[in-house]
Order: sequence, then C-alpha cells, then structure tokens
Amino acid sequence: MQTSNPTLPFGYSPVPAGKLANMVTCLEMFERPAARPLPPETGLRVERWAEPSVSDYRDLYRRVGEDWLWVSRIVMPDAELQAIITDPLIEIHVLTDGKRRLGLLELDFREEGECEIAFFGVVPEAIGNGAGRIMMNAAIDNAWSRPISRFWVHTCNFDHPAALAFYQRSGFTPYAFMVEICDDPRLDGRMSRDLAPHVPIIEPR
Repeated sequence: MQTSNPTLPFGYSPVPAGKLANMVTCLEMFERPAARPLPPETGLRVERWAEPSVSDYRDLYRRVGEDWLWVSRIVMPDAELQAIITDPLIEIHVLTDGKRRLGLLELDFREEGECEIAFFGVVPEAIGNGAGRIMMNAAIDNAWSRPISRFWVHTCNFDHPAALAFYQRSGFTPYAFMVEICDDPRLDGRMSRDLAPHVPIIEPR
C-alpha cells in the first residue's frame, strides 16, 4: 500500500472524480486467542489448496471479492500472480462443502516472525451460516502453528459491514487507520459497472 504524505490535513479532503477513497483499518494480535466455538455441523471444512492454477485462483477470487471491489489479483500479470500463489511462504486454503470452493483464505508468512491474512472471504451464498468462523478458526490454527509473534490483517470500508467487528471478536485489535486512493476499477473496464452498488460511481466530467 503506497503512501505519498505522512499525514492528511484536518477536515475534508476532496477526492477527484473517478477515484475511490478507501478507509483501511489495520488490526493485529500478539498471542493466540482463546478458541471460539464453531457453528453447528454445516458440512463445511477448510482445506489447503496446494497448487492452484492462475485461472482457478482468479475464479474463486472473483466470486468471493468482486462485490467488495477486490481487483489487485485480477489485474496482476499472470507470471507475478503465479509466483505469489506458488511461493512456499504463502499458504492458500479454501472453504469447501466437498464439491465447491466457497471461501478463500490466504496467509502470508514472507515477513519473518509474522503472518498476514492477505485475503479472507466467502462467496455470497455462504455468508451468514458460520462459514466465516470456520475459516477464521482455521486461519488462527495455521498461523500460530508457525513460530510467529505477530498475526495481522487489514479491512476497509468497502468490505462486508460486519468484517471489522468479526475480526475484533476473533482476537485482533485495531492499531492504525490508513486512507487508500485508487482508480475506480469499474470505470476503466477492469470490473463490471454493476458491482459493489454500496460504493457509488462518480464519473469524471
């Protein structure tokens, strides 16, 4: 995430038309939290996805994240994405019902002594049935099975409105805000214009 100024001025800062201003909350934990109970039996489980193809990865990434304007892995060059998803310090897991991939969990151990939840989400039809808790418990188990001292994640105001509270219930503590300015991917053809209706499109004049 790139920053150009150390601080923003007090008060309102105009955002150019065609750009998005994304409020990011960073959260962290420094020890394994007490386990939270799993939902009643759902038939869902989390499995390691050892060697996803770029196309299969992007398909799940889109299904999970396009309504929240996840775009980075869609526009990333194939070779760069391939290098990430095959990196031995990146763990990719999927939530599955035995037939379909319903959730994506990506853990990044490339920073020594740390683990970042790079991506975490479930497909729309899996929201609200305990799928998130199943995936988060798996994330915590896998992260703290390594010799780490810090586990962290960031979420933003484009994510599901329950995401921030969910991370806090899971043991993460907010420690910083950041503002990300980026091009609206719905205006340049990278994403469909009808996605993320909770984020208005403001056309350049």
